[in-house]
Amino acid sequence: MPIEAIRDTLGPQALPWFAAAFLVLVGIACVEGLARSLLRPGSYDWRASAASFADALIRRGVDALGLSLVAPLFVLAWEHRLQTLEMSTPLAFVALFLGQDFLYYWYHRMAHRVRWFWASHTVHHSPNQLSLATALRLGWTGRLTGNGLFYVLLVWLGFPPLAVTAAVTLNLLYQFWVHAPWMPRLGPLEWLLNTPTHHKVHHASNPEYLDCNYGGVLIVFDRLFGTFVEYRPEIPIRYGLTRPLHSYNPLRIALHGWLELGRDLLRARGLRARLGVLVGPP
Repeated sequence: MPIEAIRDTLGPQALPWFAAAFLVLVGIACVEGLARSLLRPGSYDWRASAASFADALIRRGVDALGLSLVAPLFVLAWEHRLQTLEMSTPLAFVALFLGQDFLYYWYHRMAHRVRWFWASHTVHHSPNQLSLATALRLGWTGRLTGNGLFYVLLVWLGFPPLAVTAAVTLNLLYQFWVHAPWMPRLGPLEWLLNTPTHHKVHHASNPEYLDCNYGGVLIVFDRLFGTFVEYRPEIPIRYGLTRPLHSYNPLRIALHGWLELGRDLLRARGLRARLGVLVGPP
């Protein structure tokens, strides 16, 4: 599989699909904003939503350049794959879904515990109000700095790169609705799925709720690996970062994590200290 085929799924050839999906999701987010504004006038932060929409547009523009740290690694992994897994049976789709969601859990966990990955992921946690628009604020440095490295394993095991890319995209699309903090609990599904109840806890900056509920579609990996935290109504959630970012500037939102990382690297003395800044916790 040539590298151009993979880049096309991340770059210009995919833009019409991304544009259509973007417009639909923005429309849904705006409907949510209108409903929340009507129910509680002045409660919805439209400027934060506009910043999230701007971030998503910039992300699409950067993606259109076709730049990706992971695309060449996908090609290399595919050329040296252990086998070829045909996506023609239900079992293959189930295996890809479980494998991708498992690796997403570990990517997401590392994005909170390793400073290098957090520098990109902090963008998603920067809004001080949780809404559907938050789901679109993902930053635009991740593909340049290796967020997709965790999925190279799936390609090496034999899953086609385009299928892996599609699985990651569908995982992120699923997570759009879990950014609705007003959704009620979903009964028995709360044991299996990542739901709005679980995900609003993930977005909390309260000490009681930090670093938990990393699941994408499933919440079972959090339960298995000890990172699940239940929502407690007696502890109101405070959204945003532990050091709140009070900015609606898309460039500041996207780059503040990297600027802080660079500052701390300059202040560090010695190789060990600098490595600690890069791979230590935020």
